[in-house]
Amino acid sequence: MAKLKYLVLHCTATPEGREVTADDIRRWHTAPVAAGGRGWRQVGYTDLIHLDGTVERLVDNNEDANVDPWEITNGAAGYNSVSRHVAYAGGCALDGKTPADTRTVMQRSAMERYVRDFHRRFPLVRIVGHNELAAKACPSFDVQRWLRSIGINQ
Repeated sequence: MAKLKYLVLHCTATPEGREVTADDIRRWHTAPVAAGGRGWRQVGYTDLIHLDGTVERLVDNNEDANVDPWEITNGAAGYNSVSRHVAYAGGCALDGKTPADTRTVMQRSAMERYVRDFHRRFPLVRIVGHNELAAKACPSFDVQRWLRSIGINQ
């Protein structure tokens, strides 16, 4: 068990407007490499924000300030044992390659509620984009600028 240090925001790197299911995420992350997956033991995200703003729990956790071994997801190499990860469906333009902030109005609202509630409960946990921890475009928007725009200054 480790102290929770980060909430990492992600995108699924899928084209704008394309819904993603929990089964999609599980298949992409946990299927064997030979079957087109990543071969991980666990998915990369604790929660998924769907196009309609619904938040779906992918990996149970006990909502405390610690990351228990059974709560660890594979969202950012080197940070997983001290992080929770939330992703929104999307993050790429219609071409499926170009990074773009494709959050729907409902996703933006859901993500704001999620992050505000998380920050209220865990004010010392740093909220970051995946791209702040790794050389990635994910989540395809500037998390720190967005946080300031919703009144969260870390």
